[in-house]
Amino acid sequence: MTTISVQEMAGRIGTESVSDWVEVSQEMINKFADATGDHQFIHVNPEMAKLTPFGGTVAHGFLTLSLMPLLSSKIIDPVSIEGVKMGVNYGGNKVRFLTPVRSGKRIRGRFKLIEFAEKRPGQWQQTNELTVEIEGENKPAMIAEWISQIFV
Repeated sequence: MTTISVQEMAGRIGTESVSDWVEVSQEMINKFADATGDHQFIHVNPEMAKLTPFGGTVAHGFLTLSLMPLLSSKIIDPVSIEGVKMGVNYGGNKVRFLTPVRSGKRIRGRFKLIEFAEKRPGQWQQTNELTVEIEGENKPAMIAEWISQIFV
């Protein structure tokens, strides 16, 4: 992992990082359903879901959204900012679920840095445009802007 300064990070606006592929398994979908109480049949009942246009079970849109930290941790050739004390999620913008992720499919994250600005001394705001791609699909599963606060 390469370590860079906050100024170097600010100079990376417009750059893109890509994660490794992650499988979205039926077990993962079932655990998310249990955690959220969303047991709609299109997520957890393979036999009934076969009868839908999806042809099988699909991940919850919010499961796809919740995988942002996992995908971020699997970025190929990641950079680290020197002196970071902590980073926290701050929120998101423009979340759109474009294509359902079918059980057993693999997804990856494409992170484009669109903002990195100091909001107060030692506190930086980072905004990434995240596109979640589905292996073998033309359209992405999701596009969102993810905002983080970085404290140095």
